[in-house]
Amino acid sequence: MNRLLVIAHVLGGMLMVFAATFALPLAWSLAVGDGTHVSFFLSGVGCLAAGALIWAATRRYRRELEPRDGALLVVLGWLTMSLAGTAPLLLEIPGLSFTDACFEAIAGLTTTGATVLSGLEHLPQSVNVWRHALQWYGGMGIIVMAVAILPMLGVGGMQLFKAEMPGPLKERKLTPRITQTAKALWLIYIGLTLVCILALRWAGLDWFEAVCHAFSALALGGFSTRDASIMSFESPPVEAILSVFMLLAALNFSTHFLALRERSLRVYLHDIEARSVLALVLGSAVAIGAYLYYAGQYPTFAESLRHAVFNTISLSTSTGYATQDYASWPVFAPLWMLFLACVGSSAGSTGGGIKMIRALVLLKQTRRELNRLVHPRAVAPLVINGHLVENRIIFAVLGYMLLWGATHIVLTFVMLATGLDFMSAFSVVVAAVNNLGPALGQFGPAGNYAPLSDFQTWLLAIAMVAGRLELLTFYVVLMPAFWRR
Repeated sequence: MNRLLVIAHVLGGMLMVFAATFALPLAWSLAVGDGTHVSFFLSGVGCLAAGALIWAATRRYRRELEPRDGALLVVLGWLTMSLAGTAPLLLEIPGLSFTDACFEAIAGLTTTGATVLSGLEHLPQSVNVWRHALQWYGGMGIIVMAVAILPMLGVGGMQLFKAEMPGPLKERKLTPRITQTAKALWLIYIGLTLVCILALRWAGLDWFEAVCHAFSALALGGFSTRDASIMSFESPPVEAILSVFMLLAALNFSTHFLALRERSLRVYLHDIEARSVLALVLGSAVAIGAYLYYAGQYPTFAESLRHAVFNTISLSTSTGYATQDYASWPVFAPLWMLFLACVGSSAGSTGGGIKMIRALVLLKQTRRELNRLVHPRAVAPLVINGHLVENRIIFAVLGYMLLWGATHIVLTFVMLATGLDFMSAFSVVVAAVNNLGPALGQFGPAGNYAPLSDFQTWLLAIAMVAGRLELLTFYVVLMPAFWRR
């Protein structure tokens, strides 16, 4: 019980920090006069009051977190922030159920981008800003943002950073102190977002559209202010700008930091993960463009390439924007893009999926095992970027992949049992666990998640949180051994 109270104390502090996030939509509402400022003010004050009450009531339990506390705090933190994020949606969207509001907030904060809403163009601007802001906060991670502030609450940040940051190689620090690392990553994130906003404004979007889409592009979230997503703009410059920033967001932000510090692009060339992401995504985009042209999907190769490049980058990076109903393409193309969503992002990026680094570890480990069959006594260490990968990391990757595969299988069968067809059930599970958003079948880019039952909605919401926390962090808190002293 004392352990839960210790975590509750930190959660109270995090809620107080999260209350500040309501300031952006509140200010936007006042600026454009859309009449939602009262809802955002009440939501922010309520979040602040709840956090302060919890923090004060558990103040005597304040102490340094133990390693296992970090995992539980991250899980509870994401669920709590998502719950807090539902308040403005419930207050401002008539007829929205609590289940659907939670799903929308979780899809935002986990950067999944799945939506149950239609008529997005008719929502108050500040509500759309809030949806996109949730994705932007979740992109680098609410927990990482809080890590930069938590020391003033007397809480060590390293356990949180390891539990939250994606990928198997989390030991590496960019700066001597973890708070400096979190701040450095956020400064890069903010800088790229500002550049993206200005670029989209130059391409012809108004400030509202530019801000919202820059938020979701850097978060690789895929929310849009329009039901037809990027298709509604019919703008090659907008597509090109979003493609560039989606690719940047899909690379490891640590690599961006090192490139800035060394003032050299060679950092990207020397990073096998960055090279692999760019080669796989761009190579697949060109190949799909050629495939669509020869399949007669579009009259010219240029048009085929344009739509293939944008939509392939969007899905590969787990963003979920669409300029076409790619579910109507020959089945190979959308299924290949769905597969790319599982591996097309780097560790330390804002993307979902298993991350390219795990795929590389698996490929190199498979090759090593094949070599051992030929040369049983050979010593063949597994090396990535010139660094030896320890066996404990290899075993962790193998364990993760087993859990990842089992999660997809079990959830797909559960969704089939609820009455979905196979393509819809399979693709919607892949989209949720890998934080992609749009799926195939009845949940493709031309539709949304509104037809889901409450049970299906909550199941996929939990899958989104588990996927955003890379499964291991989520599942470990469900183990009986986790709760034993």
